[in-house]
Amino acid sequence: MGYWDLEEGKDCVQKTWITTKLGTALGLVGSAYHIVAFQPETAVEALARAANGTVTMASLGAIFGMATCLSAQARDAPDDPTNYFIGGCASGAFLGARTHSAVTGTAACLGLGTLAMLTKVGKMEGWRITGPPRL
Repeated sequence: MGYWDLEEGKDCVQKTWITTKLGTALGLVGSAYHIVAFQPETAVEALARAANGTVTMASLGAIFGMATCLSAQARDAPDDPTNYFIGGCASGAFLGARTHSAVTGTAACLGLGTLAMLTKVGKMEGWRITGPPRL
């Protein structure tokens, strides 16, 4: 089952597991590109960079999945896009804490929250990114 197949506000562990796996995969790919683009001096440095990027992205996925699901439960509004804004904002706040920067955290909160909320609205309204236009 995919993320969108699970009911909103339920199966928090499964939804969090899916977003964590996605974050981990993105972290691995991003780390690989970063290591290729900026060659490390040693293998240990390469391993440290890969672990750092992958763990950070996995954490973002886990925080997003859990915050979105718990928000849906606490607010008793499972299909509200605001839950996705809250999840994205929580992930952004983690980035700010990770970088020790309030500016980064605020910008990431607003950016990731808005992106997540628009993704949910698009899913609910049937927006399409590719394919021929509907007339």
